Amino acid sequence: MIPVTALVVAKAPVPGLAKTRLAAALGDQMAANIAAAALLDTLETVAETPFAARVVAIMGDLGMACQADAIRDRLSEFIVIEQRGDDFAERLANAHADAAQAGGSMPVLQIGMDTPQVTAELLARSANALLDAHAVLGLACDGGWWLLGVADPATAECLRQVPMSQPDTGALTHQALLRTGSPVELLEEIPDVDTAADIAVVRAACRSSGRFARVTRGV
Repeated sequence: MIPVTALVVAKAPVPGLAKTRLAAALGDQMAANIAAAALLDTLETVAETPFAARVVAIMGDLGMACQADAIRDRLSEFIVIEQRGDDFAERLANAHADAAQAGGSMPVLQIGMDTPQVTAELLARSANALLDAHAVLGLACDGGWWLLGVADPATAECLRQVPMSQPDTGALTHQALLRTGSPVELLEEIPDVDTAADIAVVRAACRSSGRFARVTRGV
């Protein structure tokens, strides 16, 4: 087992509330279906990776979500906590603190639900890199980031001051981490799914048998 806590930060894939930029092009139901598929693929991959602990910080009503039963079944393999905070940056910082506590104060490696193409091998490499670093950061191709790992949850407090969902969020997060005095190891840059234009690129990197690949086939 890798002595790292995996943290998945997720939003219940409720039609009309999930993936609003996708919904603008594809409709509320399809956007929620895609979000559910991406979340389930991500959870499956995290479950396959030999993390010592696995935590999901979730927000929203799973009872109204697409694939609610399948998501609940998969969550039985995780410690599930509620996100807390008034904005996304605050919720991320709090999730790191809560995951560290739930996982027994091990380093925390956090991903979202927008990169269904990640593999257990990639997550394991990232977790092992964190064991030898103060912080690791995986930038996304659109200027954001898809992965953040911190050895000390206090380091993630810097996220509270980072504007999220901007074209320079990744660079601003990198700068904020450096200002804490922690060296940051940059890991693999990959695309994530925010808009309809991202789907084909991400699908090409996914397992053809995965839920995301199946749901988006033909989109």
